[in-house]
Amino acid sequence: MPAQFLLGVFVPAASLAEPLQQLLAQQQFVVSWSQSASEFEEWVVSNRHRIDCLIIQSAEESLQVLLHLKEKDILLPAVALYSSKAPSTHSELSDSAVFLQGQRTYHQAVVASDIRNLGAVDDAIYQAVDSYLQLPTEVNADDLDQVAIGSAESAVSHDRDKRLFLLSLQQQRLTEKLKERLGYVGVYYKRNRQNFLRHMNTREREEFVDKLRQDYRRIVLNYFADDESINQKIDDFVNVAFFADMSVPKLVEIHMELIEDFSKQLKLEGRSDEVLIDYRLTLIDVIAHLCEMYRRSIPREP
Repeated sequence: MPAQFLLGVFVPAASLAEPLQQLLAQQQFVVSWSQSASEFEEWVVSNRHRIDCLIIQSAEESLQVLLHLKEKDILLPAVALYSSKAPSTHSELSDSAVFLQGQRTYHQAVVASDIRNLGAVDDAIYQAVDSYLQLPTEVNADDLDQVAIGSAESAVSHDRDKRLFLLSLQQQRLTEKLKERLGYVGVYYKRNRQNFLRHMNTREREEFVDKLRQDYRRIVLNYFADDESINQKIDDFVNVAFFADMSVPKLVEIHMELIEDFSKQLKLEGRSDEVLIDYRLTLIDVIAHLCEMYRRSIPREP
């Protein structure tokens, strides 16, 4: 049975917990909800070797839990839900700037996500895992230079080495779990969400789509030619589209624009454009490749 993705959630505010519960119920996550900071901390300590990501509300009590976990050398991927608005009550979300500064004390890969964009919480979870897996697990030369010889410094160095060793083990466990769950060598998690088409600015998006149009045009022009590299060209095109999270409708749009240009050119030359119908096979072939890429990136049913 494939491993399940286990989330630990501590969100004291009912106004935030309810919509979050509905969102996570639509995803293929196993979720543990805690009603108090002490219950959450106890659960995390007991399940630290099974947990894949933590989701916490940016409250002072959440920050204290993170600091307690760090003292126990329990470092895990984490998403902190915060509000960019001022807190309405003491028990509601605390000041985001204070919390965001404090959460980095846990580790540098904690991802902060604004609750006004709660629909993107799954993106934040994947980003937290990506960032966590990239946390350094070795001491760099600058750190070594700062460590002087002495009993106190040696104790600090020992604690740091122990923490990095445990972090390395946790990263290995999570990586293996992702491979097992995805069955596609974790390629889905190799995607950098910052490179997704929807996250590009207008200029970047136009340049990216224009490059894809040129690549697709070359595929169409050579599809029925004796070109042994056509399959490789399609694979390359699909890889670029996949890592940009491009939709199939966008691919269809690119195809239709190209065929319309070809049709206008043929009509100007007084020729029939019926031959363009055959190029629907090109579109079907490319869509099939792209859909297969997306299909294999979806976690299998438990």
